[in-house]
Amino acid sequence: MLHLLPVRTAGAAENMALDFLLLQRYPEPAAPRFRHYEWRGPAFTFGYSQKIAFVRANLPAGETFDLCRRPTGGGIVDHRNDWTYALVLPRGHVLYDERAPQSYRIVHECLAAALVALGQPAEVKRECGEAETCGSELARDSDPQSRASTLPQAGPGVCFQRAELYDVVNARSGAKIAGAAQKRNKHGLLFQGSIEKGSIGPVDWEEFYARFAAALAQAIGAEARETPWPDLSEDEVSGLIEQYSTPEWVEYR
Repeated sequence: MLHLLPVRTAGAAENMALDFLLLQRYPEPAAPRFRHYEWRGPAFTFGYSQKIAFVRANLPAGETFDLCRRPTGGGIVDHRNDWTYALVLPRGHVLYDERAPQSYRIVHECLAAALVALGQPAEVKRECGEAETCGSELARDSDPQSRASTLPQAGPGVCFQRAELYDVVNARSGAKIAGAAQKRNKHGLLFQGSIEKGSIGPVDWEEFYARFAAALAQAIGAEARETPWPDLSEDEVSGLIEQYSTPEWVEYR
């Protein structure tokens, strides 16, 4: 059963903390879970391994926004006009056991199919040009020692500046539509994804959600079911939000 969790709106630290706790502390750990969420205000997130100096040099100058380091890898993501989601698969699931590029490809095939069904010119990028490094920075796990991290290890940069292998792109313009980042650990696989709304035309996002969730359920061999928000420890939630809000977390690299 794929648990479809309710939509929540929160700040960057809370959104990142909740995604991580859905990986670490879900009451039904054997169940895959999926959620779409919103942002309380303008926000950027960046990959676990990125240097804060690089991040700050690539953020908009003179603007106020929420900023948080993700528990997953990848580059800087602008959430001011995106559609954000998280998927967690338990340890031992077939996609958990896939190498990172393949789990990345499969999820993005589901996403692209949902957009195509709504008339959008979306496709998964399957080849890289001669001048490109053929590996998506976002397909890598945040753990550099992961046996799933098999793509070339160029440093993560700014998401949506260019499309790389298995990203979702606009079939007409070539613009990147969707990217994601992953984290594998002993509990499972956390997949954090973003769709840049400006890269496509108008979309009925409720219909997209339904189609995307159905495609994911089929891909992982599960039935999708709307599920109440899990009963997580309030102390643990508030403690992790506080940790993710501190300079020690945001600026530790």
